[in-house]
Amino acid sequence: MEAAVEAESKGSHGGEAGRRTPPSKKDRRSSSWGCILLLVNNCFRYTAYFGVSTNLVNYLKVQLHSGSKAAANNVTNWQGTVSITPLAAAFLADSFLGRYWTITLFLIISVAGYGVVAATAWAAVEGAAFYAGLYLVALGGGLQAVVASFGADQFDADADEEERGRQSSFFNWFCLTFSVGSLLGGTVLVWVQSAHGWRLGYGIPALLSAAALVLFLAGTGAYRRHQPPGGSPLTRIAQVVVAAARKCDVEIPADATLLHELEGDGMSVIQGSRRLAHTNQFRFLDKAAVETADDKARPASPWRLCTVTQVEELKCVLRLLPVWACGIIFAAAYTQMSTTFILQGDTLDPRVGSFRVPAAVLTVFGYLSVMLWVPLYDRAIVPLARRLTGHHRGFTQLTRMGIGFVVLTVAMLAAGTLEAARRRVFARHGMHVIGADGAEYVPMSIFWQVPQYVVLGAAEVFTFIGQMEFFYDQAPDAMRSVCSGLCTAAFALGNYASSALVSVVVRATARGGRPGWISDDINEGHLEYFFWLLAMLCIGNFGAYLLVARWYNYKKTAK
Repeated sequence: MEAAVEAESKGSHGGEAGRRTPPSKKDRRSSSWGCILLLVNNCFRYTAYFGVSTNLVNYLKVQLHSGSKAAANNVTNWQGTVSITPLAAAFLADSFLGRYWTITLFLIISVAGYGVVAATAWAAVEGAAFYAGLYLVALGGGLQAVVASFGADQFDADADEEERGRQSSFFNWFCLTFSVGSLLGGTVLVWVQSAHGWRLGYGIPALLSAAALVLFLAGTGAYRRHQPPGGSPLTRIAQVVVAAARKCDVEIPADATLLHELEGDGMSVIQGSRRLAHTNQFRFLDKAAVETADDKARPASPWRLCTVTQVEELKCVLRLLPVWACGIIFAAAYTQMSTTFILQGDTLDPRVGSFRVPAAVLTVFGYLSVMLWVPLYDRAIVPLARRLTGHHRGFTQLTRMGIGFVVLTVAMLAAGTLEAARRRVFARHGMHVIGADGAEYVPMSIFWQVPQYVVLGAAEVFTFIGQMEFFYDQAPDAMRSVCSGLCTAAFALGNYASSALVSVVVRATARGGRPGWISDDINEGHLEYFFWLLAMLCIGNFGAYLLVARWYNYKKTAK
């Protein structure tokens, strides 16, 4: 990974064509206010979202009279939709609407969705109306990649080193607001729903979504940079593939300057995008930019002749995909926070004095960990690393993500070690009855789980935030929202991968009457083996990531 330090320093921001005059102090103040409004907007949106999603299964069961299985399936189907919509919003932003108008449109849809959900709760309306509002929320809420990209757009990172540092900090604080919103929505609003009913519990998210829209519009005058839509990236990619296939027999010139490119001031044929420098990876695609005699004899067709920048745009995406794929295993392990960690915690002693702490509440320590690590990373680790490495970010983006992969492995090892210790305590003492509800627990405090949640939060700060910054920075100018949306897609696939892994492990280990590693009664299983398997997968994934990071070439703009 360190081999990429110099390449990033010279490549990602090295093109003269994309440079502009450094922003004035007035512009920076304006940008700062705009970004603050975006951060508060993000916090409000996620507080509203988790205020609805965290306790949704209980609303479906209690208010809509759904069975447990139907309620669970409806929630997972809805959450699957929530994972897909960010890519749709990102595509619209990059292709047709631009980021500002996409955010405005989807925020309006979101307000309508929360409004319908709240109205059905107040009127005690059942069925289709509630689900219509719920899916409007899913559609309007898919803005993480677009808002993050729009916020990063406000910093002229190509013209000024200080702006690059401020842009990197923005990604850190952006994810901090996500954790704050998750914490508030998943605790305070869930308590409101339990203590004061669904009307107020769903009315507050509706008000927060409206406030998020007002805040975003209020910052209109403070947003100093707007990336124009560049047209459909799928069409441009298809044109490169078709043109290269048509010229499969054409010889690529040894001199890359002979390949087709527009003359001008450094901007490309794609609106608002800088020209990209030629790279030697995926050389076959260069055939699309070879100008033949037929191309000179007739009007140029983009399905026969593409520019170097258009070819390099596709190369950028192809280089990002292996890095993105490594994030799927990371996400599969990370999602244990909301599944097997809770199963483990359900058997541990939850007492704190006269209070009983549900296992699911401990996920709060994951959010708190992120809230602790973000300022620690931004204000302490980065300055120290900058002095040691000389790199303006402290670490290269690839190095930062790699550190997170290692930290996540430690979290899985910690969970496995705790499970092995829990099983030893169970073997000696068994379960004993505590509390008025008659529930049985192993005589071992649930707070032994806190370290694994804290380490998991640290892994998120290094890898997930690093991914957001990396995909934004390394994406072509006209595809930044779409490529930033790959982070969300990786987490969605990671959830599916986790489910598939659990199914495989259950089938492979539960044979011949044995309970298997993951049993309905985890005291009969070996959940620690599953955690250690995840740790080994994380180690193997990290090894693959090292190869990908060594192979990766940072994006370069043309001079």
